[in-house]
Amino acid sequence: MPTGAALDERKEPMRSNASDKPLDGKAALVTGGSRGIGAAVALRLAADGADVALTYEANAERAREVAARIEERGGRARAVRASLADADSVRAAADEAAEAFGRLDILVNNAGTGSQGELGSVPVEEVDRVLAANVRGAYLVAQAAASRMADGGRIVNIGSCVSAHAHFPGMALYTMSKAAVTGLTKGLARELAPRGITVNQVSPGPIDTDMNPADGESAAAQAAATLLGRYGTPEEIADSVAHLVGDGARYVTGALLAVDGGFAV
Repeated sequence: MPTGAALDERKEPMRSNASDKPLDGKAALVTGGSRGIGAAVALRLAADGADVALTYEANAERAREVAARIEERGGRARAVRASLADADSVRAAADEAAEAFGRLDILVNNAGTGSQGELGSVPVEEVDRVLAANVRGAYLVAQAAASRMADGGRIVNIGSCVSAHAHFPGMALYTMSKAAVTGLTKGLARELAPRGITVNQVSPGPIDTDMNPADGESAAAQAAATLLGRYGTPEEIADSVAHLVGDGARYVTGALLAVDGGFAV
C-alpha cells in the first residue's frame, strides 16, 4: 500500500455525481414509506435528488401526503400499495416503481411490524404474522427489487439494535425476526456483489415513531439504556441510509451500521 508522499501523488477517485443532489437520476423504492423511519427516508432520498416510490399497506392518505411533499419540492414520487405477505403484491410494487421512473437503483427494505410478549403468552398466529412481515416479506421485496435493479445498485435493510442486544424481556420473537434480516443482509451482499450491488443494514435503536413514541410507557427505560440517554429521530436514521446509498459508500457492503445511541454497546 502506498504511504506518505506516495499518497499525495494519487489522484482523487472520480465521483459519479458531483452535484448538490448526489442521487440525481436515481430511482428508489422505500417500503413502509408512509410514516416514521420510512417516510423520513423517502423524503431524504428525494431531497438528494432521487425519484421515490414508497409503499404502504393500509394508510393510503398518509402515503400520498409523503408523496405530495416530495412533489411540492420539485421531486417525483409515487405511493404504491403493497402487502408484504403477498408475493404478487410485492412483485407488482417493484414493477410499478421501475416502470414509473424507467429504472430502479435503490431499495430501502424498511417495512415491518413490531411485537412484544413473554414466550408463553405469544400465540402461533402472532409468530406467523411477525415472521411473514419481517422475514418472508423482507426476502420477497429484495428478490423482486434485485431482479429489476440496475448493476451498481444499492440495498439497505432496516434491522434493529435488539438483534445484537436483547436488553428487555418479551422481545424474543421480534429479536429473532430482526436477526434474520442480518442473515439476509450478509447473504445478499455476497450474492449480488458480482453485479456491483451493495447490501448493507442500518440497525436503529429507540426511535421516536408512532410505533415507539418518545413519550410512551417504556420510553424512559429505553432512553436510559442508550449511552446518549435519548431517543433518536427518524431523520437520524435517514441520514445513515442516505450515506449508504450514495457514492461515498461505494466500497461498503455486508456492513451492519448501528444507529442506536450506543444501545447495543
